[in-house]
Amino acid sequence: MSDQIIGMHRWFESPPGRYLLAWEQARIDEAVADMFGYHSLQVGMPLLDGLRANRMPHRWRALDAWPEPGSDESPAPDLLAHAAALPFPDNSLDLVLLPHALELSQDPHTALREVARVLVPEGRVVITGLNPVSLWGLRQQRQHLYRRLTGGRGRLFLPDVGEFIGPWRLRDWLRLLNFELDAVQYGCYRPAVRTEPWLQRTAWMDDVGDRLWPILGAAYFMVGIKRVHGMRLLEPSWRSARPRAAAAVPLVRRSGKHHKTGH
Repeated sequence: MSDQIIGMHRWFESPPGRYLLAWEQARIDEAVADMFGYHSLQVGMPLLDGLRANRMPHRWRALDAWPEPGSDESPAPDLLAHAAALPFPDNSLDLVLLPHALELSQDPHTALREVARVLVPEGRVVITGLNPVSLWGLRQQRQHLYRRLTGGRGRLFLPDVGEFIGPWRLRDWLRLLNFELDAVQYGCYRPAVRTEPWLQRTAWMDDVGDRLWPILGAAYFMVGIKRVHGMRLLEPSWRSARPRAAAAVPLVRRSGKHHKTGH
């Protein structure tokens, strides 16, 4: 397991990480409970059980490496796989979850194309990520600048996984792959603090931020639906059948008198 992945997982065990993970778990539970099909897959983030509320009969969890010995991450993954190389045939999965998987991928474009390949038409992808345009993201950028000026000194607030993917850019990537956005949500508006007491003291900011500056949440949640151009879903026969027009019945008008024609 790479140092970036280990660092990300350890950060999610910190107070701000647990706060953000709880928000993501609630959003995912709410969304996947009403998604139906047969096959679903979660890629990455073993601290989050994204498929627990889903009712599909076949559910898999994939990691790109086996957890370290003695790790509390559970349950164990069902398979080892990279997001950019999924061991599934084309059009075989109904749902794919990517909780922070794109941020940890060396090639997020390829990972999204791979998800588009394995999803069935009308299949769904659920993505969570850290928002670079937020109080947390701005603090991270400031600390990166400070480290460059001081030769690497200073502690970063967020995991050091390189550049975070903004939701506006991810939206463009999805559209290029013929995904239609079904839902976009932002959350976690508390300031970038490290301790549980300060997070609790600023809990009121979640309600205020959700109403006043929604796009500045520390995390975002996005659902995309795979569309296939030229495909038409079949409707039930009872719905598509048109009522037949009644056959015309000739009317014969009879009169009580017979008229003779004169020559």
